[in-house]
Parts: sequence; C-alpha cells; structure tokens
Amino acid sequence: MGTTAYIFISISAVSLVSFAGIAAFSMREEMMKKMLFILVGLAAGTLIGDAVIHLIPEALEKIGDERAFGLALLTGVVVFFILEKYLRWHHAHHGAEEEHEMEEALHHPKHLAPMVLLADSIHNLLDGAVIAAGFLISPIVGFATVVAVFLHEIPQEIADYALLVHSGFSRTKALFFNFLSALTAFLGAGFLLLLSSSFELVGAFAGAFTAGAFIYIAATDLIPELHKTRGVMRGAIELGAFIVGIALMLLLTFLEV
Repeated sequence: MGTTAYIFISISAVSLVSFAGIAAFSMREEMMKKMLFILVGLAAGTLIGDAVIHLIPEALEKIGDERAFGLALLTGVVVFFILEKYLRWHHAHHGAEEEHEMEEALHHPKHLAPMVLLADSIHNLLDGAVIAAGFLISPIVGFATVVAVFLHEIPQEIADYALLVHSGFSRTKALFFNFLSALTAFLGAGFLLLLSSSFELVGAFAGAFTAGAFIYIAATDLIPELHKTRGVMRGAIELGAFIVGIALMLLLTFLEV
C-alpha cells in the first residue's frame, strides 16, 4: 500500500473520533471524568514519545542541518502558541479558566458554535498535515503520529460536541457539524502532499514542525492538567497512563525495518 493510501485511510479513521461525544453522553459524569483524565495521560505520553523517539531523530537525520531543524521545531511551538492564544482551542479541561469561559458562554451560547467550529476546523486541518508529515518520513513514524493524534483528539472532540450542544444545536446537528469540521484534515494532508511533490524535504521539515507542536501541546495543555489531580491513587493511574503512552511509542520502534 502506498504512502498516500496510508495517509487518507488513517485520516478517515481519526475523523471518526468526532463521534466520541455519543459515548461520552451515554456515560455517567463521574466515570467520564475518570476516563478523560486517563486519556489525557495517554495523550501526553504519546505526544511526547512520538516527538522525542520518532519525529525528532528522523527529521534531524533527513534535514541534516541542525540549525534549520531547530528553526522548524521552534516554528511548530510558536504557531501552536498563536493558535491556542487567539483561536481559543477547546480541550476537555476542568480548570477554573475553562469554567469561567463556560460561564460566559451561558450568556451568549449562540455565539459559541461558530467559534468552536472555526477553531476545530483549523485544528483538524493541521492534524491532517501532521499525519501526512509522519508518513512522508516513514510508515512507522506515520502510525506513531496517528496514535498520538487519535488519543489527543478524543477529549477535545468530546468537549467540542458538548459546547455545540450547549450552544443550541441538537445532538444530531452537533455530531454532523463536528464531523464536517473533522474533514478539513483531508485538505491539510492534500496540501502537504502537493508541497512534497515539489520540495523533497517538505516531509522532514513538517516532521520537525510537528515535533515542536506535540511538545508544546503536551507541556502546556495536557501535563498541567495532570498536575491538578488530587489523591495518590488517581495520580498513580494518570502517571501510569503517561508512561504507557511513552512505552507505546517506544514499542513501535521495534517494528522499524
């Protein structure tokens, strides 16, 4: 199977995560919160693991210039900082800041949906490019990146679905528009594939960019959420999930030919 087929099949699978809201709404709130914190731990581990174990070594080797590699990685950090700062991504966080945002949304619920859909569409556009970048480096890096994106998407898509329902959408309409926003991932992948046909090192530079983005998301969004946990047992479970995420990325290296 060719690289392009791997990319679009993987994006199709990840796009189905947009329906995660159905499962979340069928679970008891306490159970959902426990599951989300485990998923956050797994996502943080896989994002860090994929960046450090797969993306950074492979991208650096292909680029060959440490300074150019460093700039590409730093660009990933800066771009995702800007996106989070000004597009206000919505992850499944339960901190005071999110509660304040939700409190404001209660007064202007109808204005919430366009913002959520715009942010999610741009996010998914970049996810598609990220997945394509992984497969352009190698199949194993591609699959590792798909796993990292998949686990990171679950809590985010649940949060987006909940916000759309809160804004006045019916559950069916919320699922439909959430799924539509997920399809922008195909545009991101297609754009990167077009670039790669003209510039040989596009995949490697995009891989370095992705590594920076993954490190930023894990370090500023996900790991701080794990630090908010109270209770030894819950903290141990989340730490275990984090380590499992890293171990999963490490195990994938043994599949490399």
